[in-house]
Amino acid sequence: MKSYILQLDQLDTLTDEIIQNFSNGVVILQGDLASGKTTFVKAIAKKLGLDEDVTSPTFSLQQCYAQNFFHYDIYNHGLEHFISLGMLEELDKEGLHFIEWGDEELENLLISAGIDVLRIRIEKISDNQREYKVHYAHA
Repeated sequence: MKSYILQLDQLDTLTDEIIQNFSNGVVILQGDLASGKTTFVKAIAKKLGLDEDVTSPTFSLQQCYAQNFFHYDIYNHGLEHFISLGMLEELDKEGLHFIEWGDEELENLLISAGIDVLRIRIEKISDNQREYKVHYAHA
């Protein structure tokens, strides 16, 4: 596991590494409310040149950007609801899938299904600084 303590304007350090090392699979984002999960997804989208306005899919469950950039939020309904809607099949699509509020159960399920997983735990240190704990878990 790698750990980064970054100001928000230093996020390129982490986004560059992830884009270089993880171009296909699921990124599980963990952290408290307002810790910066959606901000992180926005930074990756910007770095990949996506012009769309990336927003939290809290109420819609899923947002699709371009052909290979997907964003999910399972906070309101939980993993069981996500699975019951057949959303696991979506994760088989080529590209990057960002899931806010994923947990160890989801991570283990994805790995057993042969899907590469990158888990990032974001901890707010101050209004402008976060600690990012990054763990690659390949299937």
